Amino acid sequence: MQAFSPWTHPAGTLGTIVSEASRRAHDMESRRSALERACDSATTTPSLREALRRPTVALLAEVKRRSPSKGAIAEGLNAVEQAERYARGGAAGVSILTEPAYFGGSTDDLIAVRHAVALPVLKKDFHVAPIQLLEARALGASAALLIVRAVSPERLRDLMETGRSLGLELLVEVRDEAELELALSEGADMVGVNNRDLETLLIDPATSDRLIPLIPAAIIAIAESGVNTPADVERYADVGADAVLVGSSLSAAAEPVAATRAIAAVPRRPRAS
Repeated sequence: MQAFSPWTHPAGTLGTIVSEASRRAHDMESRRSALERACDSATTTPSLREALRRPTVALLAEVKRRSPSKGAIAEGLNAVEQAERYARGGAAGVSILTEPAYFGGSTDDLIAVRHAVALPVLKKDFHVAPIQLLEARALGASAALLIVRAVSPERLRDLMETGRSLGLELLVEVRDEAELELALSEGADMVGVNNRDLETLLIDPATSDRLIPLIPAAIIAIAESGVNTPADVERYADVGADAVLVGSSLSAAAEPVAATRAIAAVPRRPRAS
């Protein structure tokens, strides 16, 4: 069993974005009553977890205009048009970045895509407070991202309990063995392994090679970051990935339907764990 080090606020790029997310969450408190009412009337959404179980390595395709690591990717991208292309190409789900300052995202994108395509939608943001998950449910997201390094273990537990109470699926993102053990101990049933260290922005493709085989077979395992080609998907299929999350290369593709179709066609290989 890993010995968990005392949690410290993240450094680097992740630390900056987490601080901004905390300010946004604080400002959202004035909308709590409205969000609670919206949650009460929210309709059932398709399951992302179920959609990612398929004979091929499932593709969670991301609408991504820019990022701290790459800068501008596709600044004028229309979220609905891109999501429709992903659906035609065989994506299992759509990831919508709603972080505005560093990724050019918007909750309006999520609302529009949720109404335009039948695929499950992940709200991808830096969720650091329960009210943000209330917003995710109110917006009609099927699932929301939680980044283990972004929050303390106690806050992670609170967020996971909140998400479950709202009927929201949770994709829990890790980058090392200790974070994976923590995510599993809190009952994560979808785990994303990020090859990118969000504090330094460096990518190590071997991160997924190392961690995905450690994820129990009953849990959805997703390789994230640095996945651009069918060969990349083959690499993570070989270590047992159920799915890949791909954003930059698809958002920038000249022919996104064809690019989606190529990445979504790799057969899945079951994990031994």
